[in-house]
Amino acid sequence: MGAEQKLYKKLKEFTPQIIWNRVENISVVGMPDLLGYNNSGTFFTVELKVTKGKKLKFSPHQIAFHVTHPKNTFIIAESLGPRTRNRFQMYRGSRILELVACGLKLDACSLGLDACNLFFNELGA
Repeated sequence: MGAEQKLYKKLKEFTPQIIWNRVENISVVGMPDLLGYNNSGTFFTVELKVTKGKKLKFSPHQIAFHVTHPKNTFIIAESLGPRTRNRFQMYRGSRILELVACGLKLDACSLGLDACNLFFNELGA
């Protein structure tokens, strides 16, 4: 099981009210990994990233997706580094250019999977 697949499994455990659909990126390059749906009837996408350092790697297609779809798109990063304070950090997709430039030094909109769960459940409410 790959690192992003493990992150997906952890996210599912922490977000039992969210309906998740894993998106296979064969036909649409840059499409985020997950399509989520909450109890308020709101759809949103999530890109999953796992890193051992402070930088996150995105393809040009992933960057373009978030630039052209700035609303209800998110990036969850899991940091596996030895000095990690906040292992799980979530960012709005609209901030992808800042995230590429600053890496995990950028202020996240949610810290931890419990906070991500609360955030996703409040979307559209």
